[in-house]
Amino acid sequence: MSLSPTGALRQSGSLFAMGLDVLRTVPKRPFQVREFIQQAWFVASVTILPTALVSIPFGAVIALQIGSLTRQLGAQSFSGAASVLAVLREASPIVTALLIAGAGGTAICADLGARKIREEIDAMQVLGIDPIHRLVVPRVLATMLVAVLLNGLVSVVGVAGGYFFNVVLQNGTPGAYLASFTTLAQLSDLWAAELKALVFGAIAAIVASYKGLTAKGGPKGVGDAVNQSVVITFMLLFVTNFVMTAVYFQIVPQRG
Repeated sequence: MSLSPTGALRQSGSLFAMGLDVLRTVPKRPFQVREFIQQAWFVASVTILPTALVSIPFGAVIALQIGSLTRQLGAQSFSGAASVLAVLREASPIVTALLIAGAGGTAICADLGARKIREEIDAMQVLGIDPIHRLVVPRVLATMLVAVLLNGLVSVVGVAGGYFFNVVLQNGTPGAYLASFTTLAQLSDLWAAELKALVFGAIAAIVASYKGLTAKGGPKGVGDAVNQSVVITFMLLFVTNFVMTAVYFQIVPQRG
């Protein structure tokens, strides 16, 4: 990746253009059903276990911090609602996005990068086959689907972990923890989190596909492309998360 401002701007424009190409190619037929199913299964197989394991300490840390804070403020009855909000709104989409980018995205980038340096992508273009339609679109849609499903898994595991650590380690009241769920949380929080996961999955897959299709320089170039895809994806995810959270707070009225 070029470090000059011109090179960075060119890379950003090419990435954005590829995102538009993916959006334009999604309705194109025939749809690659087999490739979509294979990629969805592959991404899920490499991310589901790490995501479940990472979500447990995330939920535990949030529960311990919030439980300690609510005890100091004398508002222990709200610890459940605060933990659910923290896990549902922010922790679960972020954990999902990081694991999707770190595990699934790197695999997608390495696969497409290997095809690129073996000149398989050039051969497809010579035969009149669009790599975006044949390879990228199924991977993007599969990653989006897996991200939405993983977000639900992280939410459940995170809330369950928070309940365990709050009730068992901090001597919280199980009834008060569960009863406070609906005090501040609402159904729109879940839909917002799922929308975040959907967008994050699309960003991770598009960045990984772009870096894989533009890899050059042999195996070392593929390794560099994988590293760059992870860094770029993380930066875009945090910026996108901030923007979507700010928009959500402006649109949806919060419970008080």
